[in-house]
This record gives sequence, structure tokens and C-alpha cells, in this order.
Amino acid sequence: MRTLCASTLIGEFFVIGFAGLVAMKDPDLATSTVWTVSGIAMFLCVALCGVVTRPGGIAFGWALQAALVASGFVVPTMFFLGAVFAALWWASVHYGRKIDEAKARFAAAQSGSTGSSTADAV
Repeated sequence: MRTLCASTLIGEFFVIGFAGLVAMKDPDLATSTVWTVSGIAMFLCVALCGVVTRPGGIAFGWALQAALVASGFVVPTMFFLGAVFAALWWASVHYGRKIDEAKARFAAAQSGSTGSSTADAV
């Protein structure tokens, strides 16, 4: 799960950076404000890559997805891109958990068959 979620977050990192460039064209927004908000969001994407498997990591990721969708009020294209990344986040969490469960079952089956064959040989 960690790999899929981290891949989604790194993609968001770049999208947020590009959205910051688009937001700079708005004369009502100060450049420092745009880059402060974008920089914090980009940092959170990278930081979340390291804590996604810890308690609360997935929930924090969902909060980041909601903020990304809400950024559409500043850059309207982000409504669409935020929804796309929210769907990717869901898929990363959902299928990542399935992959982790399959790996655990495989590892248990391998350790079970290895343990019995060793006992039979002795």
C-alpha cells in the first residue's frame, strides 16, 4: 500500500507545483501567498509518503485530497484534478490493502510449507 500511496502523493506534489504557477497569474493573489500555500501542500505530500502506513496516515491523506479539491476555488482546473487524485488515492488505498493482504497470505503459506518440509526431512 505504501508504494501506491506514495506514487499518488508524488504525482500530487508536481500537480500542486504547476497549480501554483497557474495561480500566480491571478492578480488578486500575492506571489508570496501562492508559494507559501503551495509549498506547504507540496511539503505535506512528501512528508505523508513517510507516514502513510502509520495510524492516521490514510485519514491525513484524505484531508489532503479534500484540500486539493477545495483549491479549485482558486484555480478552477483543480476541481477536476483534485477529483482525479482523490480517485487515485482511493484506488491506492483500496488495492494497496488487497496487495498487502495477498502478500501476507503468500508469506504465511510459504512459511507453513517450508516449516512442514523441514520437519518431515528430520
